[in-house]
Amino acid sequence: MKALDLKLLRELWRLRMQMLSITLVVATGIMSVMTMRGTYDSLILAQQNYYAQTRFADLWVSLVRAPLAVATRLGKVAGVDVVDTRVSFLATLDLPGVDMPAQGRFVSLPSHDRPVLNDIVIRQGRYITPGLSSEVIINEKFAQARHLGPGDSVKVILNGLARSLDIVGIANSPEHSYAVAPGSLLPEDERYGVFWMNRESLGPAFDMEGAFNEAVFRLSPNANADAVLKVIDKILTPYGGLGSYLRKDQLSHQILDNELAEIRVMGTVIPAIFLGVAVFLLHLVLGRLIATQRDEIAALKAFGYRNREVGRHFLLFAMTAVIAGALIGAIGGIVLGTHLIKLYAQYFDIPDLQYHVAPYLLLLAVTVTLAGACTGAMAAVREAVNLPPAEAIRPPVPLSFKPGPLERLGLGSVLPASGRMILRNMERRPLQALLSAVGIALSVAILVTGMFMFDSINYMVDLQFRVIQREDISLVFKQDMPDSVHFDLAHLEGVTTVETYRQVPARLHKGHREETTAVIGQQAGARLRRIIDSDGREVPLPMQGMVISALLAKRLGVSPGELLKVEWLAGKKGFVDVRVSAIVKDFIGVAAYLDQQTLGRLTGEPVLVSGAYLSVAEASKEALYAHLKQIPGVAGVASPQSMLASFEREMTQSLLLASSFLLGFASVIAVGVIYNGARISLSERGHELASLRVMGFHRREVAVLLLGEQAIITALSIPLGCVMGYLLARSIAANIETDTFRIAFVTEAHTYLFAALVVVAAALASGLAVRRRLDHIDLIDVLKSRE
Repeated sequence: MKALDLKLLRELWRLRMQMLSITLVVATGIMSVMTMRGTYDSLILAQQNYYAQTRFADLWVSLVRAPLAVATRLGKVAGVDVVDTRVSFLATLDLPGVDMPAQGRFVSLPSHDRPVLNDIVIRQGRYITPGLSSEVIINEKFAQARHLGPGDSVKVILNGLARSLDIVGIANSPEHSYAVAPGSLLPEDERYGVFWMNRESLGPAFDMEGAFNEAVFRLSPNANADAVLKVIDKILTPYGGLGSYLRKDQLSHQILDNELAEIRVMGTVIPAIFLGVAVFLLHLVLGRLIATQRDEIAALKAFGYRNREVGRHFLLFAMTAVIAGALIGAIGGIVLGTHLIKLYAQYFDIPDLQYHVAPYLLLLAVTVTLAGACTGAMAAVREAVNLPPAEAIRPPVPLSFKPGPLERLGLGSVLPASGRMILRNMERRPLQALLSAVGIALSVAILVTGMFMFDSINYMVDLQFRVIQREDISLVFKQDMPDSVHFDLAHLEGVTTVETYRQVPARLHKGHREETTAVIGQQAGARLRRIIDSDGREVPLPMQGMVISALLAKRLGVSPGELLKVEWLAGKKGFVDVRVSAIVKDFIGVAAYLDQQTLGRLTGEPVLVSGAYLSVAEASKEALYAHLKQIPGVAGVASPQSMLASFEREMTQSLLLASSFLLGFASVIAVGVIYNGARISLSERGHELASLRVMGFHRREVAVLLLGEQAIITALSIPLGCVMGYLLARSIAANIETDTFRIAFVTEAHTYLFAALVVVAAALASGLAVRRRLDHIDLIDVLKSRE
């Protein structure tokens, strides 16, 4: 083995703890890339394969009833490639152990063939048998939640008639990857399932023989989607068409796509921060580490080693840390990514969802990290090799012995001798101190950026479930009902307050821009479900104007006081002009709000209601649930308390994983900066500190000189890191804006305190490790090394 290679091995062993900390920093950066961006790529790949396998549709339309002959006209529309019709209804489920009414979405399947579009993927069991009317296939999440499988049966009420259906298969569908019951915001798999049934059996149960109430389409590659929508809506208007919509507005796809958008932001920003910090630290630490070996570089040159050989030697020094870190990071990233994918598999019903290693991610991360390590190493090597050996072998001359700015201001006179020594050392190397502070500040910023999500989610949950949704129960009707249903509900046992609402699909037009949304008509003075802004302020609903979501206003480019053209997609279709009275910054969904009476007048219909919010006496809830199960007109029953419990149950595991991920990574970075800074300072000032010990200074006094500087740098970095974290968190919150979910920018004081405590703990641990090293320093050996 060559002499330089032997030296490399000895140096790596001698500096093993420093190399380990550098390796862990590299591993942290690469692990974050592999975990977060790898998870995003895996989800995208699974989604694309799933959609291709099941021939996922491009366009949907629901209607009241149309004969099958109309499908031929729909198939001839320019831009339509394939059309498939079906029957789809909501029905009540009679499930044991469930107090609240449970619902099932029943979707027809062809008896003798598979669906042309939106096929299902059988996970267990088999497909339905032609001619058997009692067979059904259920979705996997519902089956898991209810512990059901092929061979079991379930009792349902189809259009008022009780039936027992036999489960023959368990399946997934891209339409129901994220299955949410009507009126609910979150999946409640224990009481909402999707049922696929023979069309010849489901159709007659709902008076749909030879007819359909839902159609799905695949569009031609160059089709004008907006033009196709308008033609389809025109054809289906006589049949009670409820407005067609594209894949981007299909609920399950929209939720999955919005989640992917959030992962894309987090999976790009967070890994970029981690990788950037790793590169920065490598550049800083390796540069300082190699600078302490300038006398060895000079000795190598004096013995005849060329600059190229010396440079290669120290590049290998840097590359060892990067390669080891890449290995640990790749393995750790795959393990964490696999766990994260399993977590998403609990939320989204996507078959064969697995973590896939993307070689380009590892190559990119390693290349960027290696470049940072090499530039940091070579900058120090270049400075040393450019000096003559006789000059380089001497310790570097301090830049200045003059009092620094702070000392000239009189700060030195109020400090003890040890304080003045620390102050002078920092003032003579201000850039080094600044870079160390920035490195530590970045770990604080990472913690603040990650922990602000907890503050935001807690705020949003409290706002949504305790301020906005104040009802005990919300009802969704199968079809719009007369306003008189308000009095029928008020007379139900235990009901103390009733507020009804109407929901009408509409397209909002502003110039060339248009957006499809739901216009919600609320009762004047509603108290159970209010319009609340992001700051908790109630936005009153005017008698004439419209209140719209801020995201909707942004997309339409509309401001308060301007007119919107509203195109009704249900009922008596047509256009009306409505003035925007207010814009509300909300966090969940996008909608437009009108007074219920005004909505009836603008649609040209009597006042109708789509659902109701009820306040119910606690003692009467069980009896009321039992009664609601027997009402055929009720499509969905939801409870804010039940939704909140479901949300907290699902979020606990994901938040625990995210917090552990960020806490561990930020701690590694903090320890990496502080420990290496202190160890390198010990190497740089070893002769000076040993001299002080020989002169009579105690170990504690010498430790104060060494670690005091690191303590000051850490103290200065914490407020800087808090500011950086604030800006990063604000940027992330601003970039997560989807139709289903927005992030509230909320950071509580305890988040900054927690971040500071983690960094202080890392600093104390690093300080103790260096203090032990300092206590066992060989004074004679250190002093002789300069002779």
